[in-house]
Amino acid sequence: MKIGIKGIRRIKGIRRASAVAVTTGAVLTAGALGSQAQAATLPTPGITAAGGFVMNNGTGSTLFAKAADTRRSTGSTTKIMTARVVLAQKGLNLNSQVTVQKAYSDYIVNNNWASSAHLIVGDKVTVGQLLYGLMLPSGCDAAYALADKFGTGSTRDARVKSFIGQMNATAKSLGMKNSHFDSFDGIGRGANYSTPRDLTKLASNAMKYSTFRTVVGTKSTKQKVTTKSGGYRYMSWTNTNNLLGSYQGTIGVKTGSGPEAKYCLVFAATRGGKTVIGTVLASPSVNNRTADAKKLMDYAFKK
Repeated sequence: MKIGIKGIRRIKGIRRASAVAVTTGAVLTAGALGSQAQAATLPTPGITAAGGFVMNNGTGSTLFAKAADTRRSTGSTTKIMTARVVLAQKGLNLNSQVTVQKAYSDYIVNNNWASSAHLIVGDKVTVGQLLYGLMLPSGCDAAYALADKFGTGSTRDARVKSFIGQMNATAKSLGMKNSHFDSFDGIGRGANYSTPRDLTKLASNAMKYSTFRTVVGTKSTKQKVTTKSGGYRYMSWTNTNNLLGSYQGTIGVKTGSGPEAKYCLVFAATRGGKTVIGTVLASPSVNNRTADAKKLMDYAFKK
């Protein structure tokens, strides 16, 4: 059978298109295999922290773990739970006012490692403002005020004990099997501990609250509070989490430190629609905990 010139051209065109399709498929396959190979050979980062954990917040999959279930002192990362308990209160009114008591400032004076929001006795501050004072400058006085406000009982001691009970009940409900709290701020009495995995789980849950996300993602704030005399003053607080503004995509969450805890950091960041969240415990310095967190997030975003 004779094939005309047009037919020959058509056949050649089909062959050429097929060759292009095969070549393209080969390139795509090679690219996919290359990506898989790159992921497989991605070196696991070394960190100075005694423990660390990172997960994909969307899927819950583990991306990095080092002594992830070893119980350690947590310092002020405990305050994530303090905030979480407050935000879960039924009928919570963030504008409800709390009068600053002398007991809150005395607590700061009597505890050498207590960081302060510098609340002034007699001032009236809102619950929302106390959350900023709790999470940005890591105010133990703000933590005390919140525990006193949201605990139950006829005495301050009873209310604080009740609030800490709520913290432990919440930990149990979230499946934090290796965590226990004996304080509202992390200045424990020997039984305040958690793990990198548990704290990451807690932070992931807390980040579901819009108020929490707003607070921990704030670098600094200036809040107008009512004074004892009925006037007003401004309280200025700066976030101790220096990842904000120094690491692209950072959205929170909380620093911690202490003589036993050393330097801790719970962190979270979002890039390209992917959110990673994690914890480092017992880093030797502020700079080390920051460097550890950045290493782990860099690694997590590539996985």
